[in-house]
Amino acid sequence: MRRTGLGIGIFCLLLPALAGSGCADEPPGHYRTWEVYGGDAGGTRYSSLHQIDRSNVAGLEVAWVYQTGDAFEGSEMQCNPIVVGGLLYATTPRLRVIALDAATGELRWSYDPASEDAPAGKARNRGVAYWGEGEERRIFFAAGHHLYALDAASGRPAEDFGRAGRVDLRQGLDRDPESVFVRATTPGVVHGDLLILGSLVNETLPAAPGDIRAFDVRSGELRWSFRTIPRPAEFGAETWPEGARGYLGGANSWAGLALDAERGIVYCPTGSAAFDFYGGNRAGDNLFANTLLALDAGSRQRIWHFQAVRHDVWDRDFPAQPTLVTLRREGRRVDAVAQLTKSGHVFVFDRESGEPLFPIEEHAAAPSEVPGERLAGSQPLPAMPPPFARQVFTEDMLTRRTPGAHQAVLEQFRSLRSQGQFTPPSFEGTVIFPGFDGGAEWGGAAFDPETGLLYVNSNEMPWILKVLPRPPLERPATAQQLYQRDCAACHGADRAGSPPEIPALTAVSEDYSAGEIAALIREGGGRMPAAPHLGTGAVQALAEFLLSGRDRPVDPEGAGAPPFQVPYTIAGYDKFLDPDGYPAVEPPWGTLNAIDLERGEIRWTVPLGEFPELAAAGVPTTGTENYGGPVVTAGGLLFIGATNHDRKMRAFDKASGELLWEAGLPAGGNATPAVYEAAGRQFVVIAAGGGKSGSPSGGSYVAFALPR
Repeated sequence: MRRTGLGIGIFCLLLPALAGSGCADEPPGHYRTWEVYGGDAGGTRYSSLHQIDRSNVAGLEVAWVYQTGDAFEGSEMQCNPIVVGGLLYATTPRLRVIALDAATGELRWSYDPASEDAPAGKARNRGVAYWGEGEERRIFFAAGHHLYALDAASGRPAEDFGRAGRVDLRQGLDRDPESVFVRATTPGVVHGDLLILGSLVNETLPAAPGDIRAFDVRSGELRWSFRTIPRPAEFGAETWPEGARGYLGGANSWAGLALDAERGIVYCPTGSAAFDFYGGNRAGDNLFANTLLALDAGSRQRIWHFQAVRHDVWDRDFPAQPTLVTLRREGRRVDAVAQLTKSGHVFVFDRESGEPLFPIEEHAAAPSEVPGERLAGSQPLPAMPPPFARQVFTEDMLTRRTPGAHQAVLEQFRSLRSQGQFTPPSFEGTVIFPGFDGGAEWGGAAFDPETGLLYVNSNEMPWILKVLPRPPLERPATAQQLYQRDCAACHGADRAGSPPEIPALTAVSEDYSAGEIAALIREGGGRMPAAPHLGTGAVQALAEFLLSGRDRPVDPEGAGAPPFQVPYTIAGYDKFLDPDGYPAVEPPWGTLNAIDLERGEIRWTVPLGEFPELAAAGVPTTGTENYGGPVVTAGGLLFIGATNHDRKMRAFDKASGELLWEAGLPAGGNATPAVYEAAGRQFVVIAAGGGKSGSPSGGSYVAFALPR
């Protein structure tokens, strides 16, 4: 823990004006709008609206549905809409921005980004940001490598922002802009006349550095940048190899930021350094990767930081927007920030000083057997609250769904390493549990300022991390050799993939043209990283190889052998499943949890979701993988979609976890709902985009309300 600047005061102000800084003994009447991603700048996902409550939630009905009309196979919608001035702003599977009448769902306008930013394949967007002052009203969103500013009333680009309404996010990263991949899947936060934004970059090398940047909301000018991979002589540079910023990347804040507007502090969680699973070329702790940063929102000054994983080789990004909370501790009110982890933990810190509110313990970590790898000797975990996901996958937890399933996973399990958190990656295979997606994921948590409870949904899926030697690239190279080096780790040497998460490439000619495949290779899509470094010749050769099997020499300049090349890769993003495709672990496979942040206790846990076919066979409430977060209301309710397989929206009693209502959706609701009031009615709206775990894709927004 290091800090500077604002001192160590721990008390909240007597009359908190900041959205997101309520208190357990204070009526939270100001949480009535949903003008910001996550409900408010503090990411609380709380609404003080109470027209819908425990007594009448069973009567909820569909109030309106808007069909975007541009879903496609495998597409998703992860958007948490915002509502400003009677208009609901959201994005579609193909990254159009739409403005709907919040009361009726009628389309007011639609904006399609420039053709170069239209996604060639699956693209993810979690929402938009709003700024207004005087007569000016703007919507900010990212598509491709551009940040756009639109007039909120008309949807037309703001011509004075950047160049004709957009800013190139590849600029200003100490790299050739044409060589880097940068996106922004989660909207930024607005502080005064600044839009503060994180980014998505490659998880394999080469990758751009994950700088956190602030742009002028009017001009698009870059006002400040915090370098998460330091330049030489900057704070933290000693935790990287010399010159690391020139060839290493990652440490990016992709999951979303939280803002304490009154204090002027922005909280930025970062992910791992690239390459995610081998760090022999990045010796050291790699600050500011896997770090919660508290920055002065106006100047970028580092106030304090906490690094949760040193020299990460497990892809243990901070996966969710921080949540600003106010708690009562020893009779005093403390403004704090809560940060979820993929491992199923919650860290809680004083907002100003960064002092932890619960003890943090150092746990010894085993060394790696992979040549060239040097791991940290210990890693920190919070002593309280208890983890909200199981921590060690043991033999007695193997599925018993059928005797055959149990025997199959038992045989595989006995060939793997499974000793809990921070077990080193290995050549035989290491169980990561919770898996690469968590535990907690990008949907984040909801905080109830009335009770001090934090609500988080969690995955309980084991994954397998297996290290493989990376085939050297010969000179001259061929397209097939390039495929084996850069693509086979995920899609397999035989191109069979691991459907549905990793698609097969054996019949791509049925769905894609050569140009579309080339665009996917250059720009990436879904979990697939972009590869702009390969060059035109190599990309074209790879596209031809995938379409027809034709193997031809590749321009060595395009194939590249730069200093970031590492000798090891992985066998793919491999879920540990039984032969029928169900998780190898005993249920629950997904949970919903209420955590008392004042006492450091878990108040209740219930399974979340089901597989319809298992439920029909008498095996209900197993829980399922879930993506997208909860919202909690003053009406005593917690609303959540999230579940991958059953396409349902649910309402739970926030005090007990009792299921009070559920409704079917046209596709999976893998997004966080929004709660708002329009025309005298309280609405709960969710993006039904599906597309996770092989489920059908959709493209609709569904709003629920009580009957008129």
